[in-house]
Amino acid sequence: LMADESNRSSSGRAVDDNNMTFGQMICDRAGWLVGLLVLQSMSSFIIQRNEALLQSHLVIVQFLTMLVGAGGNAGNQATVRVIRGLAIGTVNEKTKRRFLLNEVAVGISLSVILGVAGCLRAAAFATPFAETVAITLSLMLIVLISVLLGATLPLGMKRVGIDPAHSSTTIQVLMDIMGVMITVGTCSFILDSRFGGLLSRFLGSEDAAAASGDSDGSSDDLIDAFLAGNSTER
Repeated sequence: LMADESNRSSSGRAVDDNNMTFGQMICDRAGWLVGLLVLQSMSSFIIQRNEALLQSHLVIVQFLTMLVGAGGNAGNQATVRVIRGLAIGTVNEKTKRRFLLNEVAVGISLSVILGVAGCLRAAAFATPFAETVAITLSLMLIVLISVLLGATLPLGMKRVGIDPAHSSTTIQVLMDIMGVMITVGTCSFILDSRFGGLLSRFLGSEDAAAASGDSDGSSDDLIDAFLAGNSTER
């Protein structure tokens, strides 16, 4: 009886994998994974459209995997908590609001903690200050958004009749795409806007521009390596 209730609560309808044929299981899981594979290619398009930014600030490429990975990990943590809560009944219509408010507080806290950790890592690698600010702010935004999205995605999927278990893989792909978008958007605002120019002049970070210029020959190789790794990651 408890197992049946768990199956019902996790998807909004009775779902029993033991009663599914092998072909049904393959179709259900493969169809979802193929769709995510196609969706994930959007991150490569975003990188290609912002290649000039990445070539001008090569250090961003070196931290991009860390930024995207942090978003996927933080989002998956939140998703797993919601799926488990739906399965055992601790997340329901009565407790949903309180649970989501708690996740907002957790997301803010985690974004600050990981932002500090990311800032220290960037400083340890002697990253120019302007780039360090951009990377730190990108990381904080990515973590906060990933936790909020990870907490709401299973609930939204349940509401429309999709098995919330699919959200654990979906959040990884969504944060791959959103992580790249947030990173290039934030770095573009801080580094290539008028604000970024003022910040660079104020900090005297002309050496960062010189370092980026010296690295122009290897920038294409690093970007291509990231694109190749991103496309084969899953």
